Amino acid sequence: MQRAAQSTETSQSSSGHLSSLTDSKTSQREQGMSTHASLSDIKVIRRNGAVVTFEAPKITVALTKAFLAVQGGQGAASARVREVTEALSASVVAALLRRLPAGGTVHIEDIQDQVELALMRSGEHEIARAYVLYREKRSQERASKVKQDTVEHSLSMLVDGRSVPLDQAWLKGLIADACLGLDDQVSAPQVLADTLKNIYDGVPIDEIEKSAILAARALTEKDPAYAKVSARLLLHTIRKEILGSEIPQAEMASRYVDYFPRYIKKGIEIGLLNDDLARFDLKRMAQAIVADRDLQFDYHGLQTLYDRYFLIDRNDTFSGEGRRIEMPQAFFMRVAMGLAIAEINREDKAIEFYQLLSSFDFMSSTPTLFNSGTTHSQLSSCYLTTVADDLDGIYEAIKENALLAKYAGGLGNDWTPVRALGSHIKGTNGTSQGVVPFLKVVNDTAVAVNQGGKRKGAVCTYLESWHLDIEEFLELRKNTGDDRRRTHDMNTANWIPDLFMKRVMEDKEWTLFSPADVPDLHEKVGKAFEEAYVAYEAKAERGEIRLSKTIQASALWRKMLTMLFETGHPWITFKDPCNIRSPQQHVGVVHSSNLCTEITLNTNESEIAVCNLGSVNLVHHLKPTKAGGLELDHAKLKTTIGTAMRMLDNVIDINYYAVAKARNANLRHRPVGLGIMGFQESLHAMRIPYGSERAVEFADQSMEMVCYEAYWASTNLAEERGAYSSFKGSLWDQGILPLDTLDLLEKERGGYVEVDRRARLDWAALRARIGAYGMRNSNCVAIAPTATISNIVGISASIEPTYQNLYVKSNLSGEFTVVNETMVRDLKALGLWDEVMVADLKYFDGSLAKIDR
Repeated sequence: MQRAAQSTETSQSSSGHLSSLTDSKTSQREQGMSTHASLSDIKVIRRNGAVVTFEAPKITVALTKAFLAVQGGQGAASARVREVTEALSASVVAALLRRLPAGGTVHIEDIQDQVELALMRSGEHEIARAYVLYREKRSQERASKVKQDTVEHSLSMLVDGRSVPLDQAWLKGLIADACLGLDDQVSAPQVLADTLKNIYDGVPIDEIEKSAILAARALTEKDPAYAKVSARLLLHTIRKEILGSEIPQAEMASRYVDYFPRYIKKGIEIGLLNDDLARFDLKRMAQAIVADRDLQFDYHGLQTLYDRYFLIDRNDTFSGEGRRIEMPQAFFMRVAMGLAIAEINREDKAIEFYQLLSSFDFMSSTPTLFNSGTTHSQLSSCYLTTVADDLDGIYEAIKENALLAKYAGGLGNDWTPVRALGSHIKGTNGTSQGVVPFLKVVNDTAVAVNQGGKRKGAVCTYLESWHLDIEEFLELRKNTGDDRRRTHDMNTANWIPDLFMKRVMEDKEWTLFSPADVPDLHEKVGKAFEEAYVAYEAKAERGEIRLSKTIQASALWRKMLTMLFETGHPWITFKDPCNIRSPQQHVGVVHSSNLCTEITLNTNESEIAVCNLGSVNLVHHLKPTKAGGLELDHAKLKTTIGTAMRMLDNVIDINYYAVAKARNANLRHRPVGLGIMGFQESLHAMRIPYGSERAVEFADQSMEMVCYEAYWASTNLAEERGAYSSFKGSLWDQGILPLDTLDLLEKERGGYVEVDRRARLDWAALRARIGAYGMRNSNCVAIAPTATISNIVGISASIEPTYQNLYVKSNLSGEFTVVNETMVRDLKALGLWDEVMVADLKYFDGSLAKIDR
């Protein structure tokens, strides 16, 4: 096996099969490689830094020696071994050509990675394990033999345009500082060796720092702690960019005090920050900053903040895009000050908000993080609109989409009122083209307005299941058919009444209508909807409604599920439960959900519903039990939620509204959405399987606690600031709390509500308090997806399970390796965490189920 790994770099054997690959582009195409380069265009970087021509036959030699090392010398005569090694060699070469279609350089380690992967994919696990273990052994030997003096004198680096000897003591110290406190999990010498491997003579110092970041990042699959090492190395470069010099972390507490007031002044001068921030006691704000919280970040979180959240002076010539002006803790303080800008005791509240954000106990939504404290404080996450059935209304809605998306708002559009294909148009005496052509415009608008490159524009369109265009609507995300009637970038969702599901259960027929013929169905729910719908069916049967279609309900349901499986759309959402359980049913109807289906608010032609989101980091609210386990810390959760609800309520008053209809609705109803994230980590910490009854029990317990404290915090705000203006007549006002609405739904449906209704907390006391003071917010909780803010915090998103223990996560900031920290810790304790386990996890798509050790 020793010869096997070495031969990838040194052997000079040949193979006729691979020689043809080397010389012939035609042969490459025959192998299925979409490339214009030949193997002669690929160069290999050896471990000593030398660049040599790629020689494909060496791969066959390496593989043959690997088989011989495990199976013995008799394998040399095996036709199977020859066939397998040639096939594996071809797959490795093909992978390299796909990776470098125009030629280029590849490191010898990357080639060996491909050999390793080919062995695993072919099922040659015994050979692969031996190969992996030998590579790791050789890597450790090489790392221990790094001669510091040799490297120092053989390489130079560029500093401010001057060539100076590579300062390895500086580099070693930089990496050691990044590994501080993580010594039992990471290897600073390994990061140093991998950094040196990728640098060259005359390399700029900035590239050395990048090489160190990438070296640590590449090791994340070996231990998640390397994600913190790479984050700290990135933090070093951020300090250089913003502060202008290399500042060790130990000095940052004092440097923040000096830097923060200057940062606020500069942000105001260049037109990025609100002038009112200068009225704060900036010295006090700076002294409240906790510098060491910069060390909490994983690489993914800090890189995401750097790429998309930190404010940039675009006029600075530091780089092509300008210079960042925000350090991480200054960023959190800016957000906190923006949220406290209208508070009477604003410094106290800003510090309270900062402590919550910077500790990662709670995180505001992305629009709030983007824009709080800036000159355009659009802080809301979600907007829900209803589209009117006329040309002015349709294009007004599309314009509103663009204006709301401009500053990072996610959109949910209710298109049910728009008449169906073939409907009569009175003004032109023609017929309508239906909903679909307009949805193509909505799709393209979402792509065009991408929030300044910070975040992709996003919209979800909802359509009720009785709409005559529903069948074509189901196919909008298909990759086949007329592309003019497809929306590849827009989300879609079914808005399904209970009556439809009843017809599916009873295997009965379902009638489709144009909204122009049945206008009141859009506004009716529950039994009232059923009565009106059945009456319209009778009219259609008598021929009084010309445009209708009758189909089997089960056939339409099957198509809904088929499209959901095939394209991921349209999503399944239910109209009646959202309305029957809505506390605001006295002032309107819920016609759709939002972009991510966690919000259900009333909309109409004069009101655009708005919601402001933020999520509690649930795993930060666990405490030890006397028995040695963990449980929810109710006292801490109460404190966190009390502050978080105040922050969310403040958003409503200081928010920038691009559309007047949104402002009117938000100030009238004041909905907010407090959610959670890190649910999976909480289960890991408590040793509870996600799919178990104990997990269901914990979900019920934790959400009851979150809801209870959110409602209590809202009634506290109502006592201080007054109830929301449409409170009178709401379910809150009637003493009906969300838990009680399950009874309303069961009564309306005639059953079919199988939900655990046990209560652990004193809901009677809360009900009495609401009766005395009212509620500040019409809606209080929402389980948002937290896709990006969970990355910032470094935990699992929302209530989602982790489907793989080792995987790559992609977003606008790039691709990031994610490893299950709990799994790594447990496998280390069992002595099973090694290179072979990493390779097996990669091969089995992050699953432990098939790994037999």
